[in-house]
Amino acid sequence: MEIDKDRIDETVLALLYLTLDGDGRAWKGFDWKVLDRLHEKGFIGDPVNKTKSVRLTDEGIARSEKLFREMFCIGK
Repeated sequence: MEIDKDRIDETVLALLYLTLDGDGRAWKGFDWKVLDRLHEKGFIGDPVNKTKSVRLTDEGIARSEKLFREMFCIGK
């Protein structure tokens, strides 16, 4: 089975929106390979640290919210 890694990345980015706080940090309890790819794409800061959260970039916050709304919100 071939996996669309971009779709996985977008789903994880959308789910990061669920735990996003006012400082732009979200819980990083997702697969490390996905977090590494999101970092490489410029959506999150380096996930390799001792904290249990990751900082989203401004672009990452905007994209995360957009994807969350598209994937999980009902109606407008």
